[in-house]
Amino acid sequence: MFPTWVYYALGSAFFAGLTALFGKIGVSGINSNLATFLRTIVVLIFAGGIVFSTGEWQSPARLPGKTLTFLILSALGTGASWLCYYRALQLGPASRVAPIDKLGVVFAMVLAFIFLGEKADFKTLAGGLLIVAGALVIALK
Repeated sequence: MFPTWVYYALGSAFFAGLTALFGKIGVSGINSNLATFLRTIVVLIFAGGIVFSTGEWQSPARLPGKTLTFLILSALGTGASWLCYYRALQLGPASRVAPIDKLGVVFAMVLAFIFLGEKADFKTLAGGLLIVAGALVIALK
């Protein structure tokens, strides 16, 4: 009924919700940077297991330089996001932190319009504004 990517996006959203719940519980009593580090190790093992078990491994040395550069930049962005996210979870309620974190969707949309030349149609802009409005309602509670 929907394109395949929609199902993966919904899976991403569901697991992000679990991330907030489990992260809030897991970060209590330890430093948020340590929590992020431990989480990253688990992600590395999990993703590595999938890549190796499906036979998808390739030597990074064989990948184009542009691909590696942007994957590294993406990883640095993810790392910075996770460090901020876990610190926010440590300091605030998950029910308010997680929705504000989802403003990343709006940042991604704006950056895609500017740098990837994606179309900013009415529905996309309206949806982005609703996300911002929702985050503001929650943040200003």
